[in-house]
Amino acid sequence: GPAVRRCFGPLLCLWALLLPAAGGAAARGLDVASYRERVRAMFYHAYEHYLESAFPYDELRPLTCDGQDTWGSFSLTLIDALDTLLILGNVSEFQRVVNVLQEGVDFDIDVNASVFETNIRVVGGLLSAHLLSKKAGVEVEAGWPCSGPLLRMAEEAARKLLPAFQTPTGMPYGTVNLLHGVNPGETPVTCTAGIGTFIVEFATLSHLTGDPVFEDVARKALKALWKNRSDIGLVGNHIDVITAKWVAQDAGIGAGVDSYFEYLVKGAILLQDKELMSMFLEYNNAIKNYTKFDDWYLWVQMYKGTVSMPVFQSLEAYWPGLQSLIGDVDNAMRTFLNYYTVWKQFGGLPEFYNIPQGYTVDKREGYPLRPELIESAMYLYRATRDPTLLELGRDAVESIEKISKVDCGFATIKDLRDHRLDNRMESFFLAETIKYLYLLFDPDNFIHNDGSDFDVVVTPYGECVLNAGGYIFNTEAHPIDPAALHCCRKRREEQWEVEDLMREFYTRKKTKKYTLKRAPDHGEGENAKDPKDASPEKAGEKRNFKKSSHSLLSCPSQSFNSKLAVLGQVFLDNT
Repeated sequence: GPAVRRCFGPLLCLWALLLPAAGGAAARGLDVASYRERVRAMFYHAYEHYLESAFPYDELRPLTCDGQDTWGSFSLTLIDALDTLLILGNVSEFQRVVNVLQEGVDFDIDVNASVFETNIRVVGGLLSAHLLSKKAGVEVEAGWPCSGPLLRMAEEAARKLLPAFQTPTGMPYGTVNLLHGVNPGETPVTCTAGIGTFIVEFATLSHLTGDPVFEDVARKALKALWKNRSDIGLVGNHIDVITAKWVAQDAGIGAGVDSYFEYLVKGAILLQDKELMSMFLEYNNAIKNYTKFDDWYLWVQMYKGTVSMPVFQSLEAYWPGLQSLIGDVDNAMRTFLNYYTVWKQFGGLPEFYNIPQGYTVDKREGYPLRPELIESAMYLYRATRDPTLLELGRDAVESIEKISKVDCGFATIKDLRDHRLDNRMESFFLAETIKYLYLLFDPDNFIHNDGSDFDVVVTPYGECVLNAGGYIFNTEAHPIDPAALHCCRKRREEQWEVEDLMREFYTRKKTKKYTLKRAPDHGEGENAKDPKDASPEKAGEKRNFKKSSHSLLSCPSQSFNSKLAVLGQVFLDNT
């Protein structure tokens, strides 16, 4: 509708972030500053225990006060928590960790790694930290942000993932060995999110390094999913990346699909790409037509549209935040309030919630401290200033501290009914949950910059404006400054502008007689070419550049752990 059209442009959704307060915290007596400091204390309780008991392992095990590798042995929690340190204002620890990562992280290891998780957590975390380095007082090298140690690390990690994309369809395998590439006998079945969640990180990498391969493979994968949607406009949950046959045909907005939709919107904003946005809007219509019931979203069969599972998954709670980014705030609030009722029922969001029965699903009663509902609250609060959203933040702080806090950090809640705990603290707790909570309670954080404050940096390609706001969060809540994508292309853009001016001058100054006289050089008669088109390569470059010209803004996030199999059965992905 008009709200969506109004929202897609150079200042996409900035209007929503600048709306006057429609109420405010004081309306219900919630002490925002006090909750902000409690969130800060939660971060340090978890972070310090990770350093003390778990580093250099990927994650903290809070019940036994030790560590474990989970996603590939990258000291993952440290990478994931790095930009959160800066958002909390801790520049000295940010600087220390940057040095630790440069010295200690090695991607030349014989480890089977999730392509999806390595991208969103490692590549995304390093890119974000790279772009925030100067703001954090790190002494950056000449040429930054187009070069730097963290950027080189992000590029190295991403290159390790590229072999996964070498398939007949362009859709990647789900797992890759960092030393040897794709293992012989690797399953060709990948979930939809594991195929469509690369454009934010990979396009950023291509624009900063000048190597188009990353953006190219990410776009090809996105478009392969689009090409294989059903006749009614839906995508399933798992697909064979060799044959493009759908293996799990459940369609919904949650686990296994979620961040594909998220990255169509965020990729559109980051790259000002109308094609990506139109793809999302078409999906959005199909989702509303077939899966939406009373502001809940169910799972349906992708070809027939018949309901396969009437459940709400906690991962779906990112959706209201995504709706707010395209300007659909009213629908977003209604769905958010449905999800909030589930939180209030249990003191957290169970992984699965049976909507007709109003209760948890067997073996899916846990809450691993996921960020999605808090993330949506942050976006919607920026758009509406509705104090209900702060109340969700308050409830989250109270619940997590009461149920999940232990001596060595915060533990995953195994069962929300009896508050049993699991011996795990996922890295997204520090990367996402704490970050979104803090940003909800910190209206003056630099992340919320409205463009009134910015930095001008000099690059080898000219002057460049950074840190003006409009940050785009990847699906692990790592903020990317969209302005940075222009910093390393300026020379080419200016070259094209000068060439255009010269061509215009050339064609205006020369007489018709001169043009006719020159025509044989370019062809004759109907095949004659305009002098402007004398360099088709450059003309093509120019068209591509204009097509993917970019602008500012910021958006939602999540991770997936559960996968859906055929017939609506659900199984955990423990790889």
